[in-house]
Amino acid sequence: MAQGTRDRILDALEKLLLVSSVAQVTLEGVATEAGVSKGGLLYHFPSKEALLAAMVRRLGERSDQQLADAVAGGTSATEFYLQIPDSSTAEELSLFRSIIAALRTVDGQHDEIQKAVIEVMRSWDQGLQTENADPVQAEIIRLVGDGIYLAAMLGLPQPDPELHRQVIERLMP
Repeated sequence: MAQGTRDRILDALEKLLLVSSVAQVTLEGVATEAGVSKGGLLYHFPSKEALLAAMVRRLGERSDQQLADAVAGGTSATEFYLQIPDSSTAEELSLFRSIIAALRTVDGQHDEIQKAVIEVMRSWDQGLQTENADPVQAEIIRLVGDGIYLAAMLGLPQPDPELHRQVIERLMP
């Protein structure tokens, strides 16, 4: 039950961050949204900073699992990073919301949260750097992939499928 409660609290935090700034989100508000007492929330997360950092780390775990599943299915880290996300799936929409919520926490005022965001971003880089011997190539792939993902999150037009295929071919190690 503890893991379910923990996830319910983190889900409530994400929901509140989608409509409010990090400064406006309170522990009381998160507890109410999650249907737990403030004491119950504090049992799992001793501070607002710990709560926010846990949300960011959970996002990293979820995205790491997506990558591991893709690689196990025969997709390279580069192909995975450069794919156009399918925003019509519940899993991808949930991940979009998690990323938006996580990005709203980065205000430069919370060391633990900033550290969690950096850890998550570096973990994403590691797969690309492992697969690509050239660190410049790995960084180009990361930047292109970030742009593709951001465009999908914002509902911007996606690249022409043939052009997208050519980009992937050019960037593959």
